[in-house]
Amino acid sequence: MSRRKRAPGRDVTGILLLDKPCGITSNGALQVVKRLLDARKAGHTGSLDPLASGLLPIMLGEATKMSAFLLNADKHYWTECKLGEVTNTGDAEGEVIATRPVPAFEEDAVRAVLAEFVGEISQIPPMHSAIKQNGQPLYKLAHQGIEVERAPRTVEIFSINMLELKGDCLVIEVHCSKGTYIRTLAEDIGARLGCGAHVSGLRRLQVGAFDVDEAIGLDQLHEMVEQDGPAAADSYLLPADDALNGWPQITLSEDVAFYLKQGQPVLVPRAPTSGWVRLYQHGAFVGVGEILDDGRVAPRRLVREA
Repeated sequence: MSRRKRAPGRDVTGILLLDKPCGITSNGALQVVKRLLDARKAGHTGSLDPLASGLLPIMLGEATKMSAFLLNADKHYWTECKLGEVTNTGDAEGEVIATRPVPAFEEDAVRAVLAEFVGEISQIPPMHSAIKQNGQPLYKLAHQGIEVERAPRTVEIFSINMLELKGDCLVIEVHCSKGTYIRTLAEDIGARLGCGAHVSGLRRLQVGAFDVDEAIGLDQLHEMVEQDGPAAADSYLLPADDALNGWPQITLSEDVAFYLKQGQPVLVPRAPTSGWVRLYQHGAFVGVGEILDDGRVAPRRLVREA
């Protein structure tokens, strides 16, 4: 039997915090990073529209196994809303389908409207989104002029802070749960204000504990690799378990680690009584486990040892 051929590229593991520029898709940015680092395996955690810039964590190698946990993390966005115009996409890339005059709003009145959206809210996903219906992404249907009914989703807005209100420009900072559509939020705020709105600028500031101020830009990354080679970027890689900051951690003995790596739930003294945990052996990150009802730790996502 022939051995399975390994994918080309370096076997590099870690998290690269990328400051994605406007004008490129998240997948396009991912492919550029993968090529520059000559990485064998890579993925990203949560798409940003081409219109949007900001933090896009790139997961490399074994760190891709932690992607789902970052997808579930809270997000912070800087958002510029253009009042008085509604587009068919909810952002500046779409066609204007309605215009209304923008009153001279008092700031306190706008803040009161924004406060109505804080907490759990229901959103109807936009047609121009990657959600699939019968196996077909909604945006592909939208490009064909087809609109289908979408089920509302419950998301949570933790805070909305108004940064600027000038004429038809409203700038806000939003802290929200996973799955929140900022375009839909801007449209709903515009509708509540009575003039309509769409997103004219969007920047992701935080994903979980990660901040865009820690991120590297594509141009800087390209210049570094061009000058010193792919390995030069490795100094920017964060450990895979940084995606789980704040989680309780468990240290496994040699015997317990052996059975856990065989896929068996194990009993660990002084382990938490519920929830998810980070697993370590000899100081090295082993993976993620979940506490079962009987107190044992079940392996969920294990990483390959370096």
